[in-house]
Amino acid sequence: MLNLPFSHSITIIIITVVISLIALSNQKVMNRLIFWPPAIQKGQFDRFITHGFVHADGMHLLFNMITLYFFGRVIEVFYRQYLFNMGFVFFYLGALIIAILPSYLKHKNDFQWASLGASGAVSAVLFSYILFKPWSLILVFIIPVPAIIFALLYIGYSIWAGKRNHNNTNHSAHLWGAAYGVVVTILVEPNIVPHFLNKLTQIPFL
Repeated sequence: MLNLPFSHSITIIIITVVISLIALSNQKVMNRLIFWPPAIQKGQFDRFITHGFVHADGMHLLFNMITLYFFGRVIEVFYRQYLFNMGFVFFYLGALIIAILPSYLKHKNDFQWASLGASGAVSAVLFSYILFKPWSLILVFIIPVPAIIFALLYIGYSIWAGKRNHNNTNHSAHLWGAAYGVVVTILVEPNIVPHFLNKLTQIPFL
């Protein structure tokens, strides 16, 4: 009998898709799950997690889940060896909390501000992946881009867009999620640093 591991990343994707679709068709569900500072102050601390399972629209959901699908499975193999096979789940949920926390501290008295989406946790997964495979190609609008180059562009864009702040995208969560993914992975496996630096010198297309 084969002992096939249960895929936590696929499970997270399925749960997120189901909850997001329900919330998109039911405003009461959306209002209860979205990250909203006044609700947090009333004790609804579960929103630190639930906001990552609802999305603004179909494209927002699709982009995050496709990214999680391609890179989550690789990082899951690494993390599930910890915490009784639940390492990846705790890594992902921790990313949701840490990524949104700075935004909450900044907007905790702003009744007009809210946030939603799995982008912070997905950023953590993506940047953890980059430590393992910096030159792996990522498709960006069907254009193959090395992961490490994408990381630099992603950080630069998030900082620039965050300063402009012309839409409701929480770019701060993207940055803090990315930082969380890098820092936690290094803390769990310090040898990833020399591995990453060694991989950087092995540019495959030169």
